[in-house]
Order: sequence, then structure tokens, then C-alpha cells
Amino acid sequence: MPISEFDRQQLRRALELARGSFGLTEPNPRVGCVLGFSDGRICGEGATQAAGSHHAEVMALKQARATGLGLTGATAWVSLEPCAHFGRTPPCCDALVEAGLARCVVALADPNPLVAGQGLRRLREAGIAVDVLAPDDELALAAREVNLGFLSRVERGRPWVRAKVAASADGRTALPDGQSQWITGEAARADGHAWRRRASAVLTGIGTVLADNPRLDVRAVPTAHQPLRIILDPRLRLPLDAAILAAPGSVLVVAGPGSEARADTLRRQGVEVWDDGPEAGRADLGKLLQRLAQRGLNEIHLEAGATLTGAFHAAGLVDEWLVYLAPVMLGPGRPIVEGAALPGLELARRGRWAEVQQLGDDLRLRLWA
Repeated sequence: MPISEFDRQQLRRALELARGSFGLTEPNPRVGCVLGFSDGRICGEGATQAAGSHHAEVMALKQARATGLGLTGATAWVSLEPCAHFGRTPPCCDALVEAGLARCVVALADPNPLVAGQGLRRLREAGIAVDVLAPDDELALAAREVNLGFLSRVERGRPWVRAKVAASADGRTALPDGQSQWITGEAARADGHAWRRRASAVLTGIGTVLADNPRLDVRAVPTAHQPLRIILDPRLRLPLDAAILAAPGSVLVVAGPGSEARADTLRRQGVEVWDDGPEAGRADLGKLLQRLAQRGLNEIHLEAGATLTGAFHAAGLVDEWLVYLAPVMLGPGRPIVEGAALPGLELARRGRWAEVQQLGDDLRLRLWA
């Protein structure tokens, strides 16, 4: 049947619920579900919980059953195709069938080979009418944005990389001597923490750790968990008392060969160390991202200095830029990225503006690379 404005309203609510699970579901996708009837009665809603716990559809079913409302003939509005495989939990499509639903409206099909239309097929085989938005529908695109990392890992075999920088209006991230605290204001810094919360991991280089001794955790906004903190440290120069090693949260250090003894010391402190990484200055960032995807990481929040950020950019591995601009001119200072000069403007990699928003006195710019 045609998708109505009421259907779209409930899908918007499902997307809102999915966004509420940022920082919780890794490595699973963020999904929201609403259960109800076309006459306006809403029986239950839910969002995907931590890995190994309930998915959105089951959370919505539990809420509906707790109220004593029957679901025979009801509709499920879901932001992503219900799963059809046994993982840590049973298939969600089976739970919807058992509940006696008559219809399911889906914002976006799931490309995961373990699902990939099987959830929709099994619903239809059970007599449930299934409607899926067109891929270019604005709500389908919004559903993709909620799960950019998960979809990137499934479709491209690597996480989505979001590079975050805070800079002056003339593009400087620090004074020549490295002073950078604080270029942007409190609102922008809190927003940056919200984006950290969304990520599977925050990635930086040893140069940033040695220069700034950052924690790179989530503090300015509430969070159910801390993202993994990843440090690229080919020669394993990481101080054992570095702030980034402090709890809560886990740390992965990607080191090069020849660092086994120091790696063992870090492991005794609870740090995960890959000591079979590339040699200093020869990092294959693409292969590193593939390995991080195999580890189940969906979104990488790149928060590093100009050299490492420039290396990701030069390799074409930055998918999105999150740029905070302060209304200040610094003059000489450190740039957003460093790298080889382009021989001509025609070779510059051009992106597309996704969003511009004011936060306090600063601007947040989102750019699809």
C-alpha cells in the first residue's frame, strides 16, 4: 500500500529513537522501531541496545506487551530492515511474525550479507505486507546517515572516517609553538564530545599524545560507554603514564616491529597492542582501516595533528570533515593538514557541504569529502 504521511511520521520517530542509541550499539547498527495501528494508536517503541542485548524490534514488542495491548493486525515502522539471522540474539523478523503484525514499513534495506533482503522476504512469506522507502527518499537518506559507519564497514570493508578539527577563521589549529587551548568555545567543545560518543573509536597519532597529553575520552556529554582510543605509534614512544591510558575506556596502540618488550609492558597495564604494524613513516592506512573493520569498528573519529590528518586526506580515506571555526585570526600557525603541494588547483579534492551550524560564537561545518 502507499506510504502515508502517518507512516512517515512514525519513521521519523523511529529515526529519532535510533539516534538515541549513539555510543551504545557497536558493532551493530543503530535501529529504532515503533509499533501501532493506522488509526493513530501507538503500542510500543524501542531502540537497539548494547551488543548482545535486545534489538529495537524486541524492545518495542516488550513495551507493547507490558501495557497489555494486543498487536494482531498492527504495523511496525523500522528505520532499518529487521535482521534475519541468529547472532547473539534471535532474528527480529521472526519476533515480528510471532507477534501477529499485518504490516512493516522500513526506511532502509540492510546490505549486510547476513540480512540483505532476507528479513523482508521472510516477513512477506509470513503474510506481512512490507513497504520500503525508495533509496533516494529523504528519510531513507537520513536512515543511511544514522548508520554511515555500519554501512561503510559492510559495503566497503572499512570504517567511516570523520576528521575533526578546531581552527581559527584563517585555518590555523594552533600557534607556531603549538598553543591551541582553547581556540573554540565551550559549546563547540561539548559538541565535539558528542561526536566522539557517536564513534566506535577515536584515533590519533603519537605526536599529538606527546605534544598535548590528551585524554580523548567523552566527558562533556553523558555516555553509556567510552569509544576505543587508538594511537598510531610506530616506534612505541607512548609514556606509560600518558593521560590517554587512564580509565574508563580501552586503548589500542598500533606499533611497528621491534617493539615487543615495551609492548608487553603496556599489555600488562591492560593496553591492547598490535606490534606487527608497519614501520615508522610507511603506514598503509588503508590496510589499517580494513583491519579495524574486521575488528568490528564502524566509525573512526580522527582527532590528530596536521601530519596524520594530512596523510589520511592524501590517501583519500577521510569520508567526512567536522570543522569547528572560531571567529578569530591567528596569523602564522599550524595548518589543518600538511602534505605535498598540489601542482594545480584542478587536482584539489572537492567535497560537498552537508551542514553549517552556529554553536555559541563558533561555526560547525560538516563536509562530505
